[in-house]
Amino acid sequence: MLSSLRHLSLAALAVSVAISAEAADGDWPTFRGADRTATAPDTGLLKTWPENGPKLLWQTAGMGRGYASPAIADGKIYTMGDGLSTVDNADEYLICINQSDGKEQWRTKLGDPWTSGPPPWQSSRSTPTVDGDSVYALTADGLLIKMATKDGQEKWRKNLKEEFGGKKADSWGYSESVLIDGNHLICTPGGEKNTMIALDKNSGELIWGCSRPGDRGAGHASIVISHPGGKKVYVTTTGTGAMAVDPETGTLLWDYEITKTTAVIPTPIVKDDLVFFTAGYGTGGALVRQITDGDAVRIEEIYPSDPKLQNKHGGVILIGDHLYGDSGDSGTPFCADLVSGEVLWKSRGAGKKSACVAAADGHLYFRYQDGTMTLVKASPDELQEVGEFKIPGSGERPSWSHPVISQGKLYLREGDNLLCYSLK
Repeated sequence: MLSSLRHLSLAALAVSVAISAEAADGDWPTFRGADRTATAPDTGLLKTWPENGPKLLWQTAGMGRGYASPAIADGKIYTMGDGLSTVDNADEYLICINQSDGKEQWRTKLGDPWTSGPPPWQSSRSTPTVDGDSVYALTADGLLIKMATKDGQEKWRKNLKEEFGGKKADSWGYSESVLIDGNHLICTPGGEKNTMIALDKNSGELIWGCSRPGDRGAGHASIVISHPGGKKVYVTTTGTGAMAVDPETGTLLWDYEITKTTAVIPTPIVKDDLVFFTAGYGTGGALVRQITDGDAVRIEEIYPSDPKLQNKHGGVILIGDHLYGDSGDSGTPFCADLVSGEVLWKSRGAGKKSACVAAADGHLYFRYQDGTMTLVKASPDELQEVGEFKIPGSGERPSWSHPVISQGKLYLREGDNLLCYSLK
């Protein structure tokens, strides 16, 4: 079984490379990039960093409080925040700036700020999704808003709670980045009524709703596309665990329930017919294989949830056959074999507490909660850090926004500021 899965895993790598080639312009239009792997197609990047890190090209203020990552498309950067330093109110906005110099192009008010919970948990947390001449934002309160990329003009808005009976499995608000697939917008209101929905991206009208019996509510993952046996499948996790939905009908194809936990946050990893998903708080990571039979899809468990593979909210990356991510939120990255689940190394990093991660050109970019940024060789042999610097302005609030790599540059959101570094 393991031998055949390894062969399948290598074959899927070619598919992954093909997907990256389609996004060769280097845009990063949604959370974790064009194919939601958090891996950029860039090459020729720095293999080590100078003592104080790569060259800072520009820094701009006016992003507000928030943990939303930047979304990048067609020379523009979009992100969300509340209490912007450039306005005189505490409301939440979608902000658009130039990719070349960080100058603001427009801002559009979305609604009230998210103020639930302790101050470090407050503010924006969803990364916008850009699609052609439109950009879609989802607020923590569940407001889904379509705007024009040209000027931020609102086209329509939907309330996931009021209109679709959506609910969260935790009290931390919505943070999903919606998926655009053709003319459809796919997202996860959560709960039993409309666990996942498809809307017409132009009008916002409901196309289908998928009900998952007993669903505890939406988690924080963003939906990914899988192709087991050549069949397109939408995969995500909610507070109840992993699930898959038929894109045409909204039929629930399979689900994998986990024990109730505090929150389910990381986006799943798909590789051909394999799905890896994980959660923190001692839950761990599990691997299943999807098996198609006509229009039906079932799963077989490769290994159950393993606490050694838990990740809280920094995300996990797959490079080749190896998973990389933080152990829970401990600031202790790990590398594991995807198919067997064996942990190959686990080492304390240069930073402290939760680490989020992106990848490019054979390297991992770990960003720690204390504002430490490190460059690490993507190797199953050991944790080898080849660069480190402290992000300017970090320390006041947790550095939780995920790093973005686009067109040879590294983008870091640090509260009200966005910083752009050259990786060439």
